[in-house]
Amino acid sequence: MAHIDTLRGLLVVFVILLHANLRIPFGPPELAQVLGLRLTGILFRSGYYAVIVFFVLSGYLITSASIRRWGDLSQVRLEAFYRMRAARILPTLLLLLAVLSGLHLAGSTWFALDADKVPLWRALLAALGLHLNWLEAQVGYLPGPWGVLWSLSVEEAFYLIFPLLCVLSGSERRLRLMLLVPIMLGPLARSVFSDNELWQDHSYLSGMDGIAFGCLAALLAHRVPKVPSAAVQRLMLLSGIVLSVTVFCFRKEVFQLGLTRFSLQVTLLELGIALLLVTSHWRPWRWCGIAATAPLRWFGRNSYEIYLTHMFVVIPGAWLYQQAGVPAAWIPLWFMATVAASGLLGQAVAQFFSEPLNRAFGRRG
Repeated sequence: MAHIDTLRGLLVVFVILLHANLRIPFGPPELAQVLGLRLTGILFRSGYYAVIVFFVLSGYLITSASIRRWGDLSQVRLEAFYRMRAARILPTLLLLLAVLSGLHLAGSTWFALDADKVPLWRALLAALGLHLNWLEAQVGYLPGPWGVLWSLSVEEAFYLIFPLLCVLSGSERRLRLMLLVPIMLGPLARSVFSDNELWQDHSYLSGMDGIAFGCLAALLAHRVPKVPSAAVQRLMLLSGIVLSVTVFCFRKEVFQLGLTRFSLQVTLLELGIALLLVTSHWRPWRWCGIAATAPLRWFGRNSYEIYLTHMFVVIPGAWLYQQAGVPAAWIPLWFMATVAASGLLGQAVAQFFSEPLNRAFGRRG
């Protein structure tokens, strides 16, 4: 699906740019001034919104795949569902944890955990036990390659429950009603349930509403008895674009409207992306398959591996840049090189490690 790969590629680039900008602010100042506060905010401070959109895409893709495989979601086979998730997630995750453990034991300045804050065994337990988001909320941010795993804890906790809901609900109608619960609780989790700012952003309910939106989008796209008229589709598409662009690009205005007080801007972004996914199912965006989008599609196909490994490029790359003492005019080139190298590392991990293991796992299933 070219449009999904294009969107995922754009999102993972936003994540890389955020983490790069935290270590070396984009410059030189004259260039940043030309770009302006709005554009620099979109380019270099959109990592959190990017992860939220990833949640929506994940719910949409996995629900669509389950519908294609089993028909009615109440017929989902638990063993097969969990095996597919394990085949996709575990190889790269276990490789990452093995490398991080080795670097920690070797005393790496960049990647070792602060033993006074959290021992290695505790971080490994949190990563494999799907509660690294909770651990970080208690002890503070962990080193970069560990920290990115907060979103995996949210996502995979959802997918432990999702197939059970599919089977126990007995019907997709009841399942849709169940999926409304995290959607209603999501804004409250991000604003009311806790005064811990990190937990507000990274709690389970703070991200599960996005996955639920994606699941509902897939159900609507695949189950609508009659595809709406072209006028209705255009209205849905326009609504999705307006909601998504408004939240991503007009953050000051959204704040002034009071939407951020209860984190409703995140809910509107999730709704906007869900509408775009539904309309793209009914009428695929053929422009996403053109040559100009090929680099983003390449990033999108390897987005999981890039997301988990990009900090191994960003952190040493920032150190090398600082040690080189080159002029600020070179910073844009450093950003481009960081994005490209992150993509190459993720692609190598996918091609030579995770994909072969995924296929082997699937053959055994």
